[in-house]
Amino acid sequence: MTGPTEIPAYGLPRDNRQVLLVRRPQGIPQAEDFAIAAVPRPEPGPGQFLLRNIYLSVDPAQRGWAAAGANYSDPVPIGGVMRALAVGVVVESRAPGIAVGSFLYGWFGWQDYCVATPAQVLMTATAALPLSAHAGLLGINGLTACLALTELGRPVAGETLLVSTAAGAVGSLVGQIGRLLGCRTIGLTGDDTKRQLCLDRFGFDHAYNYRTTDVAAVAKEAGPDGIDVYFDNVGGPILDSVLRHMALRGRIVQCGTASISSWEPPPTGLRNEREVLTRRLSWNGFIIFDHRAEFERAAAKLSRWWADGALHYEEDIAAGIEHAPGAIAGVYAGTNRGKKLIYVG
Repeated sequence: MTGPTEIPAYGLPRDNRQVLLVRRPQGIPQAEDFAIAAVPRPEPGPGQFLLRNIYLSVDPAQRGWAAAGANYSDPVPIGGVMRALAVGVVVESRAPGIAVGSFLYGWFGWQDYCVATPAQVLMTATAALPLSAHAGLLGINGLTACLALTELGRPVAGETLLVSTAAGAVGSLVGQIGRLLGCRTIGLTGDDTKRQLCLDRFGFDHAYNYRTTDVAAVAKEAGPDGIDVYFDNVGGPILDSVLRHMALRGRIVQCGTASISSWEPPPTGLRNEREVLTRRLSWNGFIIFDHRAEFERAAAKLSRWWADGALHYEEDIAAGIEHAPGAIAGVYAGTNRGKKLIYVG
């Protein structure tokens, strides 16, 4: 029977440290918007289980989960545990089908322990990969890269694929999957170290630092016949530039809007509808949780690619729950190198 590898040590403390949202963020959540408190270790009731978190996930989507205003989910209440995905181990169970000792990935929050129900589980960690990879490569980052690119981007061998935040936890995998599917891949990233990582580690055909190059000129030079698929994680001025260099019947996958500091009030920019019309573009938004029924299939494909040596991923793991409050701001500032995790075991 297979199972996760490289499982770090974990203790079972008496108290449960929790990262609480204590102030509604204005834009990107900052460390001051959170506080850490300790409460007694909880006990599961009928139909519940107690999970000890080992790795807490840090995801750009947490910005939206913490913010007020329109989003695809209700905001975390003030004083509540910060909503987060995590990987942990079941230490007590009163839930049918959830065995003690199982490693699970799901909605367990930024805390040591979580009393949960089976509905909070996204996947059971059974692949023979490092346990941490179940929160990145096989978590929503890898699943997003695989499903958003193949189902909305629909790349065809020989086409040109452009990826923003190309060294990030999602973008780096999008580029590699595109290469596996026969695309010519172009990456945009925010510093020269990450640019080199795109070329040397992730196999992009071309990579550019968007802070020091003209994105419009880069798109024209690297994709002289137009960009067939643009996988966008940032929105804003980069999107405005790329839109004007899309190929006829190109596809845009809108996976994130990291460059927009605030949506209150809504920002204004160039009018893009003429580009969409005349280039006959398809422009689709992607939220990973709409595709839950496909998680297992996509995870199996990612596992096979990794086992074959065709996929590489990077992790940036901080040790200690005290690193959680400032972690979202760090991801938006680009200080991480790979998938950001916090080890709390």
